[in-house]
Amino acid sequence: MKSKVKLTRPELRRQRDALIRFQRYLPLLKLKQQQLQMRLGLLGQTLKEAEAKVLDAQARLAEYAIVQRGLAGIDMDALTRPVAVETHEGNVAGVIVPVLDRVTFPEARYSLLSTPPWVDRVLDDRRAIAVAEAERAVLEQQHHAISMALRRVSQRVNLFEKRKIPEAEQAIHRIQIRLGDEMTAAVGRAKIAKGKIEAAQEPPGPATSDRGAGE
Repeated sequence: MKSKVKLTRPELRRQRDALIRFQRYLPLLKLKQQQLQMRLGLLGQTLKEAEAKVLDAQARLAEYAIVQRGLAGIDMDALTRPVAVETHEGNVAGVIVPVLDRVTFPEARYSLLSTPPWVDRVLDDRRAIAVAEAERAVLEQQHHAISMALRRVSQRVNLFEKRKIPEAEQAIHRIQIRLGDEMTAAVGRAKIAKGKIEAAQEPPGPATSDRGAGE
């Protein structure tokens, strides 16, 4: 390990507590990761549908490309440009995202008698394009927010799985080996000390008299 770990009992307790926290938190992170991945997949499909709505509205409008040139006196761009795009904040798997409420347009004022009947159709189709584009823009913001959240969660999952948990397990293993060696050494020293004490406490053997030796 690159980081220095104190090979002590307090450090062993600290590493064990950390490992428990990591192992408890990791499943929650993985669950959130799965939720975000699922939501992102569904959102990708919704984005495709929103894009299809834009293309469909544009295709309908293309049928009136020629006649639109004769709309003298009607500012169709102004009438089909949104005045406001209203949204509110929503919560998707813990991620705050914008949610579209409505798209507001200026009031259409023109003479129904002096304009051809297809003007209403052109107006509706162009506004439909604006609404579809607003929906797509909000969905893209949601997609970006959820993608960023998924990226952060995935980084934390990798951090826990590939670094934090292995480091804690390795540190615990090293400390246990050191403490085990210290205990073995302490037991050995205790036995040696006990042996010396017992040897010092043994009574001396019987002394041999000089008279008996001379005889």
